[in-house]
Amino acid sequence: MEDLAPFRPLGEENEHYWLVQRMAKATGVDLVRAWDQGLLTHDDWAAIVTRCRGCRWAEGCDHWLDLPTDADRDLPHSCLNKTRLAKIKATLEESTT
Repeated sequence: MEDLAPFRPLGEENEHYWLVQRMAKATGVDLVRAWDQGLLTHDDWAAIVTRCRGCRWAEGCDHWLDLPTDADRDLPHSCLNKTRLAKIKATLEESTT
């Protein structure tokens, strides 16, 4: 039998919308360019924010994002959207080469 996590209510939508925005900015993922190039749809965006809302690391994420830095950072391993955001970033980087 699978080890299922207990039900966890989703976090506040607006808060997680801004966490995703901040995560993208801190890691150099250009969401506007991704949108303009068709790499990000309304459904994709909603799924990313919803996935963030269900993340157990949201408080840690907020603290991580508050750490001062002058350079883009690698996406943290704990981010539930790490794979999706990394794919967007890689695709955008490939399109500029």
